[in-house]
Amino acid sequence: MRGLLVSHSRTLIRPFTSSTRNHFVNKVAEKQKLFQENNDLPVHLKGGGKDNLLYKLTMAICLGGTTYSLFCLGWASFPHKK
Repeated sequence: MRGLLVSHSRTLIRPFTSSTRNHFVNKVAEKQKLFQENNDLPVHLKGGGKDNLLYKLTMAICLGGTTYSLFCLGWASFPHKK
């Protein structure tokens, strides 16, 4: 039983050792070139299609929340019939 625990604990610890860090590639220089090029895009959209999708989703959520809050404010400002 102890041998089973030792073998499983080694497999859990193994991905966090320093020897597995060697396969990560530093992409900072590529990202710097992407964000510094002059293509008349705002910074929050220079990442590509994923950034554009996240921007539109965020704007839709903000617009929906603002509309809902104005609706609730209007609904609460008029007296209710009982």
